[in-house]
Amino acid sequence: MDIFAFPPLAALLDGAYGALAGLSTLVAPFAGASAAALAVVLVTLLVRALLIPVGISQARAEQTRARLAPRLRELQRRHKKNPERLQKEMLELYRSENTSPFAGMLPVLAQAPIVGILYTLFIRTEIAGHPNDLLSHDLFGAPLGTSLVSAVFGGDASAATLIVFGALVVVMIAVAEISRRVFRPAPAEDDSPLNSPTMVRIAGALHYLTAVFAAFVPLAAALYLTVTVVWTLVQRMLLRRRYPLPTSAPSTATSGTRADKRAGKGAVAA
Repeated sequence: MDIFAFPPLAALLDGAYGALAGLSTLVAPFAGASAAALAVVLVTLLVRALLIPVGISQARAEQTRARLAPRLRELQRRHKKNPERLQKEMLELYRSENTSPFAGMLPVLAQAPIVGILYTLFIRTEIAGHPNDLLSHDLFGAPLGTSLVSAVFGGDASAATLIVFGALVVVMIAVAEISRRVFRPAPAEDDSPLNSPTMVRIAGALHYLTAVFAAFVPLAAALYLTVTVVWTLVQRMLLRRRYPLPTSAPSTATSGTRADKRAGKGAVAA
């Protein structure tokens, strides 16, 4: 079933096509055959600029969650045998702080339709009954409607396609590695399964999912993803300076344990 056969969605897709094609025509004197690629970059920058207030809210929510982390751990310790009470107490804590555990997810959710529309625009040969001229555009010789996986397994992967996709994937992996190192979560003091070494490794691997996903979408969508992950990294680094996370001091229990260990060592030495 083609959901874009539904008239409202068909009109939306045709409007997006007209806007992107018009922007491509506007920048064609500067970009030539890569005009559509430049249009995708400009659309990406516009979307991310519109989402700056959401990014600020996300940074504030991250700061709030970090501040609440000790209290959440205490609730987990106190009510670990009563999941219903624990959930109620956690929701009450979030409500009292005017936040939620899902705060900050809006940038991802808001961009999902944009990626979906770009994906659709560059895989359909016809849009609303007329030929899709966007498919004739490329980026340095790599067709915008080709995905890396389809090009490789279809046997028509040109050198330009491999080079362009390779450059985008390298950029995304580099951004993912920087994000993993710079925004590494602070070590937790509890023994929750979510803080196990396996879960920490899984969380770190999630940074690289965008690079994997980019190999399966048309080049136009991969270009959008590349620009947006670079924007996200720069924005997060700037906002982290404006909204720094609280530094956690060693807990009393931890300090007491260390003191007991030192006392024990002194007793053994005596």
